[in-house]
Amino acid sequence: TNDMYFVTNATERMRIDATGAVTMPLQPAFLVVPGSNQSGFASNNSETTINFTSEIFDQNSDFNTGTKTFTAPVTGRYQLNIAIRTDNVPNNITYFLMRVKTSNREYLLNIFDTRVWDTNSGFYSFTGAALADMDAGDTALVLIKQNGGDANAITISTDGAYFSGYLVA
Repeated sequence: TNDMYFVTNATERMRIDATGAVTMPLQPAFLVVPGSNQSGFASNNSETTINFTSEIFDQNSDFNTGTKTFTAPVTGRYQLNIAIRTDNVPNNITYFLMRVKTSNREYLLNIFDTRVWDTNSGFYSFTGAALADMDAGDTALVLIKQNGGDANAITISTDGAYFSGYLVA
């Protein structure tokens, strides 16, 4: 073939194939999903870390399912993408929000005031993205906050939920 390889210490770092497609097998990239539904959120305005505990892939092993945290292996800009689905959302909470917290910045991705509903909602989906400037060793995790209402009502569904990220530059 006409593939070109860039190798150091007998490990392939980058490949340009005959069509011009570039792949980097050690480029930081991950996709994780919740291992199970999650409920029991604090209603006293505290935050809960979303239980992203099942890896679809973790190229470079930078996501820790025990702490639900991504750790940047090198300094750079990381594209972070999040989606969650909440079930059994009561209309008596003041608001709930989702954000990504990194070591040096917080990214508010979505906030919703459920009091606009006349009745409880069957579900509500959050999506968001952030281009995060991270130093080597910085961490990122996804948090949800509920203000008011029943702490045991809302459930984070495994259906359609994910947290992904990759090094952009």
